[in-house]
Amino acid sequence: MKIDVVLGLQWGDEGKGKIVDVLAGRYPAVARFQGGPNAGHSLHFEGKSFVVRSIPSGIFRKGSINIIGSGVVFDPIAFRKECGQIEDFGIKPQDKIFISKKAHLILPTHRLLDAANEAAAGKGKIGTTNKGIGPCYTDKVSRHGLRIGDILAPDFKERFEALKARHIQMLKDLSYDCDPDKEEKDFLEAVDFVKSFNLIDCEYFVNDLLKDKALLAEGAQGSLLDVDHGSYPFVTSSSTTVGGVCTGLGVGPSKVGKIYGIFKAYCTRVGSGPFPTELFDETGERLRQIGHEFGAVTGRPRRCGWLDLVALRYTAMVDGVTDLIMMKSDCLDDFDTIKVCTSYKIGGKESQVFPFDTREEIVPVYKEFKGWKRDLTGIKDEKDLPKEFTDYIKFIEDYIGVPVNIISLGPDREATIEKK
Repeated sequence: MKIDVVLGLQWGDEGKGKIVDVLAGRYPAVARFQGGPNAGHSLHFEGKSFVVRSIPSGIFRKGSINIIGSGVVFDPIAFRKECGQIEDFGIKPQDKIFISKKAHLILPTHRLLDAANEAAAGKGKIGTTNKGIGPCYTDKVSRHGLRIGDILAPDFKERFEALKARHIQMLKDLSYDCDPDKEEKDFLEAVDFVKSFNLIDCEYFVNDLLKDKALLAEGAQGSLLDVDHGSYPFVTSSSTTVGGVCTGLGVGPSKVGKIYGIFKAYCTRVGSGPFPTELFDETGERLRQIGHEFGAVTGRPRRCGWLDLVALRYTAMVDGVTDLIMMKSDCLDDFDTIKVCTSYKIGGKESQVFPFDTREEIVPVYKEFKGWKRDLTGIKDEKDLPKEFTDYIKFIEDYIGVPVNIISLGPDREATIEKK
């Protein structure tokens, strides 16, 4: 059997949580393979709303198991809090969640280092979520990190103290005033809570499942935030593209099946970094308000702009996308004119190539479409979609070279059309 994959194709916040929730009913298992509690996947169903951060978005689907893979960085404090909220829905998380022993632990001092590094960067700051993600991945790559499996070792407390001491010295070097002991008690209690879960050898667990079951892999953040292929240095610290599935879960590329690429009908970004189609006018603010574009984790207002097809075709290529999924189409219902970026002008030359240095001046070249001026919410069949809207989709499909097979017309899981 295969692992099908859901990936964001923009700068994150595309709506992956909803789509994973929609698709999860078809899969016995859903797996997160990278990122950490900097993700915020919003789910809406049966009149209820929930945001999952560390836990896969299949948690509310009956009969599904949820895997936190080796490529994830894991905050025990945030995880315990999230599990408490899930229990309020009548779900026992220990019955449904399996955690890789090789996932790295986020310590309270990782979060302090995140804030200290941002403060030291001044105007050059990345716009991190201050969840400790970058410092934790830094420890992982420099081979200083602690992993989930370490919590079972008899000398775990000594290992924890050694890494904490290293962090305290780094905080002193950065002249960052803080209390490194503030959350230690909560952290160690949360570590004991994590011991009540199924801690797995992820590679064996996933490959054994694949012998007779299909899996759904859930990406966090977006492909333009990939540490290798994104708008560096304004990126996250993990592989958010399809390659992260193999390294984060311990499977070969031959195991990957469909690759669902999710994008909004417009663009958003949180934090610093280049954004060629960003709108600083009334239209940008209108998109923000209609789309409720505020971070699910941070609450920060998202930067908004028109759809960037140059960037979208680039990420669809890098990810090998087989199916496109368009989100928030209904947010454009009242616009007279809708624009999409089809090329960039860089240094006076026009190009359809996503550039190496995205910090240089990029002037977007737009194609305009007539708005459909109709409420799309409530439409259940593709034959009822207005022609102006289907023309918009057709242009995107032709430009990217991949079909748009799923269209979201609202936050609820039922507000979804799958094209025949």
